[in-house]
Amino acid sequence: MSLSPKMPKRKTDKSYVLDKKKHLARLNTSEAGKVLLKRGEGKFEKQYRMNCVGCELLVCYRSEEDLESASFIYVVDGALSSIAAETNPQDAPVPPCISQLEGGLVQVAIEVEDRSQRSAITRVNADDVRVTIAAPAARGEANNELLEFMGKVLGLKLSQMTLQRGWNNKSKLLVVEDLNARQVYEKLLEAAQP
Repeated sequence: MSLSPKMPKRKTDKSYVLDKKKHLARLNTSEAGKVLLKRGEGKFEKQYRMNCVGCELLVCYRSEEDLESASFIYVVDGALSSIAAETNPQDAPVPPCISQLEGGLVQVAIEVEDRSQRSAITRVNADDVRVTIAAPAARGEANNELLEFMGKVLGLKLSQMTLQRGWNNKSKLLVVEDLNARQVYEKLLEAAQP
């Protein structure tokens, strides 16, 4: 499937809008579950995501649960290319969990597991970056250790990072300065230890 540069794009995430009434598409994808995204104050968006059957990376999503009744499919910008992402992950598109914000900031959705044996990045996928932290969550110890660890991974000072609450008690949103989304993604991939 090739996407025409003339296809409309969503303003929120620059995904291509595939109108099923106008275009016929055969997708080799598997269901990847539902995600609820915060899109501003009090606004949420449901995404029913679909991953590539071969490499399991996010390819597209829809807003309706039933694929057949969905009017539109949103194809993630950069998800389709002639280069196989599994042969060189650095060539893969930056996953949606790492997003470029206005003002040169980058936001990273992190799932934190505290009280682990060591601090490590154990997974980087479309939904989040999974980080294990040795410190307990009590009294902000895990948050402090998370910031220090991510500073080492990304080569940033504490003053260049901000940690915000996520969608539940294990999730965090890390906002960083002075790096773009691609640089953050590559540094996280380099540090990942499954």
